[in-house]
Amino acid sequence: MKLLLHTCCAPCSVYCIDSLRKEGIEPTVFWYNPNIHPYMEYKARRDCLKMYTESINVNAIFKEDYGLKEFCKNVITDLNNRCTNYCYRVRFEETAKYAVENGFDTISTTLLISPYQKHDELKRLGEEIVAKYGLEFLYRDFRIGFREGQAKARECGLYMQKYCGCIFSEEDRYAKQIKKVL
Repeated sequence: MKLLLHTCCAPCSVYCIDSLRKEGIEPTVFWYNPNIHPYMEYKARRDCLKMYTESINVNAIFKEDYGLKEFCKNVITDLNNRCTNYCYRVRFEETAKYAVENGFDTISTTLLISPYQKHDELKRLGEEIVAKYGLEFLYRDFRIGFREGQAKARECGLYMQKYCGCIFSEEDRYAKQIKKVL
């Protein structure tokens, strides 16, 4: 198996990479996250992942695409479904395209570790996209290792973000406080 692992950030990758290596699977990390905003957040997550993958000797590919305008254009008419309709889909598509073009036969994502993501939708979309590209989808419910991975990330001094990535998820993070003020 030649696995291309879409990776949203270093903290989410910790447990995923560790558990895959325990299975004898050596992933190649793939950074493609045009949904992360603002730019300084995008840069902090990307740079931390670069540092972390180098420190644990994991091959990593970084496809740069900050993509704020494209993101806004694609989510503005349906903000409540932005994760499934745009964020997950665009990242799976780009991961699959890169995989096919570069000799990978399997893809997966570190998004499968988060208890805050729409896990069933991730699985469904992953399976849909790989069928389109003639790949395999390595499904793992990494959520069992979420706390362990976060603890190790803190021990390693990794940048720990406070929201999923897009500007709307950052707003969601403050929703209760915003309602109190207004």
